[in-house]
Amino acid sequence: MSSPTTFATRPAMLLRRRIATYFTGGAEEIPALVRALDGTPVHELSVDIKDGVRESSMVCAVLLGTDEIDALLGRLRALPAVVSAEPA
Repeated sequence: MSSPTTFATRPAMLLRRRIATYFTGGAEEIPALVRALDGTPVHELSVDIKDGVRESSMVCAVLLGTDEIDALLGRLRALPAVVSAEPA
C-alpha cells in the first residue's frame, strides 16, 4: 500500500502595494478605515483631510499576496463613507 503524497504549501509571495482610498466624513471616518486594514501589514499610512474639501484621502502601503488585494479593496469599498479605493 502506498503512502499518501504530501505537498508542502508555500505561502503566497507577498508584495508591497500602495492603495489610495477617497472618503467623505472627515476625521471621524479614520477608525473605520483603519479597522478595514486589520490583519494587513501596513508599512506606510497617510491621511489628507482639508477643511472645505468634500473628499479626503488615505494612502497606504501594505504587504499582500496577489490573491489578497481584491478582498482588501472590497472591505474598503464596502464602507459607507468610501467613494473609491484603488491600487495607487
